[in-house]
Amino acid sequence: MSQHTLYDKVWDAHKVAVLPTGEDQIFIGLHLIHEVTSPQAFDMLRAKGVPVAFPQRTFATLDHIVPTRNQKRPFSDSQAEEMTAALEKNVKENGISFFDLSSHKQGIVHVIGPELGLTRPAMTIACGDSHTSTHGAFGALAFGIGTTEVQYVLETQTLPLRRLKVRRIQVEGRLSPGIYAKDVILKIINLLGVKGGIGYAYEYAGTLIQGLSMEERMTICNMSIEGGARIGYVNPDETTLSYLKGREYAPQGVSFEKAAAYWKAMASDESRAHYDAETFLNGGDLEPMVTWGITPGQSIGISEAMPLVSELPDEERLTAQKAYEHMKLKPGAPLCGTPIDVAFIGSCTNSRISDLREAARILKGRKVASNVNVLIVPGSQHVKHQAEKEDLHHIFKDAGAEWRDAGCSMCLAMNPDRLTGDQLCASSSNRNFIGRQGSPTGRTVLMSPAMVAAAAIEGKITDVRKYL
Repeated sequence: MSQHTLYDKVWDAHKVAVLPTGEDQIFIGLHLIHEVTSPQAFDMLRAKGVPVAFPQRTFATLDHIVPTRNQKRPFSDSQAEEMTAALEKNVKENGISFFDLSSHKQGIVHVIGPELGLTRPAMTIACGDSHTSTHGAFGALAFGIGTTEVQYVLETQTLPLRRLKVRRIQVEGRLSPGIYAKDVILKIINLLGVKGGIGYAYEYAGTLIQGLSMEERMTICNMSIEGGARIGYVNPDETTLSYLKGREYAPQGVSFEKAAAYWKAMASDESRAHYDAETFLNGGDLEPMVTWGITPGQSIGISEAMPLVSELPDEERLTAQKAYEHMKLKPGAPLCGTPIDVAFIGSCTNSRISDLREAARILKGRKVASNVNVLIVPGSQHVKHQAEKEDLHHIFKDAGAEWRDAGCSMCLAMNPDRLTGDQLCASSSNRNFIGRQGSPTGRTVLMSPAMVAAAAIEGKITDVRKYL
């Protein structure tokens, strides 16, 4: 088993006991909740007659079901209104901090945690959302959990967990223009497979990872779960500290300096760390990545042809055949040039200010294709404010795109933003599962925000590098 890694250090520091099941009982430092997976958890607590153990360690927001076009209450969707009202009631009764629509801090849970300084290195974090792995970009162990586990954290501030193995994924080199963190993680999932991370924590390392911004690191850690890994993380460094310093909920002054020393000490030991597996990748060889199928692992470089089913390993052929049938694509053909109907820039993967800046860089002075519906959805109210301060919203609107309010939007379509029929969507989100974007026949192609912007302009999947 791994030794002297950040994973091992943080795990051991938060281990409360060994349970009769053989699992470790792990203390959870930060619990993030939203309107979808928490109502039933609070109902379970009421049925047991027990209070929230540490309400000061739980923070709530609205993101999954909140509309992005018109956020006036009551919402037109009665279920969304009901779930929102339930969250309001639950946080009020239990003294939990709530970032609602009037707070100026509302947004996607994995966007606001870092930007408010709630997310910090060497923490354990839990949230009823599979993409909680995002927070690992700060050197935290962040677990996506289900509703029953949400209730358990509310009641005990702990989780029963089995220790994972640790795989170090070392990415060297520098990214070429037009290549982004989204391309890096899509390539990693392509190489290791959507089941390659089962039973593992992924530690992302190497000169390329060290050279990324915090927002880029979040994109990579966000999609760890798409590769089967329960969590993914990057060791904290000066980039991490610079991002956190001065943020609202981060330690201040002398307390920050003391915390920073501790955080850096919790990083994997360069000389002593032992890993259960290692993977190496040259990031300098990457080109823009796009998915062609119905899992994030079914991807190719933009210049490549889609694979022939007969050339794939036996265990991948059935899924590939199903993917081609659903996506209405031809094996062996290029994906570049495929017409799109919708372009979506948003989600907890790619809705931060740096993502919007890159999209604006491509769209500035250009128009989107007349037959393409383009949605640009900031990940938080703070991101929206920053984008408008930089006048990015005018670039988007002038290009013919819709500029929306903060929320999860079309990533999972638990709101009015969804595909209809067999529309094909160029999306900066994290999942291309059948039905993920709201229509059982809808089709999703994952790519970077800049690639989405380029596809929106041409009305078809294209190589963004021609616009750079």
